[in-house]
Amino acid sequence: MKHTVHIIIVICILLESLANFANASEGVDKVYHPYVLPFEREFEWRFSSRKNDDGNALLQRFAYGQAISEYVTVEVYLVGERDEEDNFGLHSYEVETRWMLTDQGEYWADWGALFELEKGHERDSWEVTAGLLAEKEFGRTSLTTNFLITQNWGSDSIEKLQGEFRLKYRYRWIPEIQPAIEIYSSKGFLGIGPAFMGIKRFDGQQQLKWELGFIAGLNGDSSDHTLRFALEMEF
Repeated sequence: MKHTVHIIIVICILLESLANFANASEGVDKVYHPYVLPFEREFEWRFSSRKNDDGNALLQRFAYGQAISEYVTVEVYLVGERDEEDNFGLHSYEVETRWMLTDQGEYWADWGALFELEKGHERDSWEVTAGLLAEKEFGRTSLTTNFLITQNWGSDSIEKLQGEFRLKYRYRWIPEIQPAIEIYSSKGFLGIGPAFMGIKRFDGQQQLKWELGFIAGLNGDSSDHTLRFALEMEF
């Protein structure tokens, strides 16, 4: 109970402080964990469908990643998006680097860093993101937080600096099924909803991860909700 009260207080402080800093939200994606497996390789597919007053936006990411050391992994994405005429095509390219800053259990919380560079397909549109990742275990529950800063530029993009906060509070019931609550926050957007994730381990480092979440935007009278799903095969 004491841990739960502390977690609620921390969440309220973080949401309030970030709301005073951030610009408009770019939507719901995922909450990153700070961990890297030594010499891991992975294939990843992420799907999200966001429905709001502007319509229904469909986004998919296909990626291959590989650890270049026991603390750093690099992942390359192809990002597809459905346009206003319901045609699905290539939207952008991304290079993502995650850096595990501390060994698991070394300090009070486990820390990592995230760096992303995105280039629009056939457009002069660029985006760079840097973030701090943290995770803390409380018994059979885990609290994961992401603090992200993004800068956009280019003649086909609106130049802006924006911040975002993401949170996942997860109950580690069994490895294959772990229910959670997720929160996404930035100025002009606050989303919260249930999520589930699981891990199926095979021989060695081989494992299959899955995630499913439904995030409802709490933005007054406007309708805004996102369904997201992800599969990740590590080997």
